[in-house]
Amino acid sequence: MNDLSAAPAPESPRPERQRKPDWIRVKAPVSKGYHETRQLMRDLNLNTVCEEAACPNIGECWTKKHATVMILGDVCTRACAFCNVKTGMPRLVDPMEPENVAIAAGKMGLNHIVITSVDRDDLPDGGAGQFVKVINALRRETPDTTIEILTPDFRNKMRPAIEAICEAGPDVFNHNLETVPRLYPTIRPGARYYASLRLLEEVKAHDPLIFTKSGIMLGLGEQRLEVHQVMDDMRSADVDFITMGQYLQPTPKHAKVEDFVTPKAFAAFGSIARAKGFLQVAASPLTRSSYHAGDDFAQMKAAREARLAKQKA
Repeated sequence: MNDLSAAPAPESPRPERQRKPDWIRVKAPVSKGYHETRQLMRDLNLNTVCEEAACPNIGECWTKKHATVMILGDVCTRACAFCNVKTGMPRLVDPMEPENVAIAAGKMGLNHIVITSVDRDDLPDGGAGQFVKVINALRRETPDTTIEILTPDFRNKMRPAIEAICEAGPDVFNHNLETVPRLYPTIRPGARYYASLRLLEEVKAHDPLIFTKSGIMLGLGEQRLEVHQVMDDMRSADVDFITMGQYLQPTPKHAKVEDFVTPKAFAAFGSIARAKGFLQVAASPLTRSSYHAGDDFAQMKAAREARLAKQKA
């Protein structure tokens, strides 16, 4: 009789990884600037969405000493199907975080900084107070740095959160719609499309001078006309800047890439967005919310000034 007890258990098949097309591949980060930026974030106990979300542009951005700081910890209270950030019960908010963000901005010599966060549904204000403290610290320590924030939706706390943050005066208020309404139940189950749209409307209603920005990912199974409708919805909310980039699957456990959208298709979407009246458009496979954010901000500001001058004339 054969002894089967020692036989190794059959291995379960490993999930197949999708092969990326040539236009989406990037080199591994190895530069001195990359390592210096990484070490600075470690020294100041700061998190970055660049690392936590496995951004493909991290090598390029960190080499240039550009980083998107992620405040309120590295654990999110949501579990979106596209996101690589850890989900669970977050730790206490770090009281030194605002000062450390300002120190990092000063040491990196940033002209423009992007501040984002995890969702903090556990906090009474959704984390809005920490955004305010970070903005205030940056204004105090690096007054010439323009500030862009990328916020969560502040579910059930939206209006007071927006009022507090707008009073602090960021230059750009970004909140991503992420995908088309039809895909929200599977891709962004903890959020509501029209609640996110209303947040962007509320920012403009509170302070029309703050630039608003929003983005979507392509390749999740959305249809072309659905993307056009999202553009129209954003324009109805008076959003100034739209970003469109290729969704990439962080791990086999996350939502699958349904389609790798070609650079030509992205260029076509970008042309349509410009025709719809956005001040600034960024549309390419590697576009991300904060990719080239400083340069885009300068161009958006110039576009607004040109539009206002034309209206006066």
